[in-house]
Amino acid sequence: MLGEDIGTYGGAFKLTKGFIEEFGSKRIVDAPISEAAIVGAAIGAALNGMRPVAEMQFMDFVTCGFNQIVNVAGTTAYRWNMGVPMVVRGPSGGGVGANPFHSRNSEAWFAHASGVKVVCPAFPADAKGLMIASIRDNNPVVFYEHKGLYRKIKEEVPEGEYIVSLGKARIVREGNDCSVISYGSAVHFALEAAQKLHDEKGYSIEVIDIRTLVPFDEETVLQSAKKTGKVIIVHEASLTGGFGGEIAARIADKAFEYLDAPIKRVAAYDSPTPFAPTLEKAVLPNAENLQKVIEETLNY
Repeated sequence: MLGEDIGTYGGAFKLTKGFIEEFGSKRIVDAPISEAAIVGAAIGAALNGMRPVAEMQFMDFVTCGFNQIVNVAGTTAYRWNMGVPMVVRGPSGGGVGANPFHSRNSEAWFAHASGVKVVCPAFPADAKGLMIASIRDNNPVVFYEHKGLYRKIKEEVPEGEYIVSLGKARIVREGNDCSVISYGSAVHFALEAAQKLHDEKGYSIEVIDIRTLVPFDEETVLQSAKKTGKVIIVHEASLTGGFGGEIAARIADKAFEYLDAPIKRVAAYDSPTPFAPTLEKAVLPNAENLQKVIEETLNY
């Protein structure tokens, strides 16, 4: 494992606290402040038989290693018929007052890059199972960990061997009136909105956590869309070019005749994430504005 301050300091969010004492400095490597060097070294390690995990201290800074991931790691299997088993992971997302340089949701960039898998867990058990699956995968994986969920969402996590397959969505709440498709932080305010609508008006809302953008579990999403006939897609990333557009296009292409209302998207404004808490709240999606869109769709 390699990254900035992950060894002696234990990581910016203390995710690697105690790792260097347990595994040593040859396996837990404190890297210089150069994301390009971190990713480049990880690619070299992967090509030489290792399975490195490279941390971006904040996923915003993955831009500095973008060329190495997209143009090198993502194309090596195609060019050389040789896998690059590596994981690039780190904290992403807003809602914690971390300003534009520490709040971006950039997962759609990598979903567009051929040869790269993209993972966005919403729950602790999934984070473990998907991480193990990502490390064992023979392709480069970009693994997004929403920083707002680190110490907010708690659940029992299976001990020992536990794998969640990449490319398999999870129905986290079953329903019949409307489907809400989400991932990452958005899963939690989707569940909040669904519960409020059930308690206040008796609506039955299905919530699906796709968990991985690439590979994408199209089958589960289409089945839900066909069952309910009404679909809202929600993610914290900005609207334009967000992965929600890809989901909407696939549903429109393959389940159009089952729909009883237009597909709606709920996402952040096309704006940097503000530092001021009131402005940040206004820019990012939440349970309240999602609930309004669900009701509009139900009443279409």
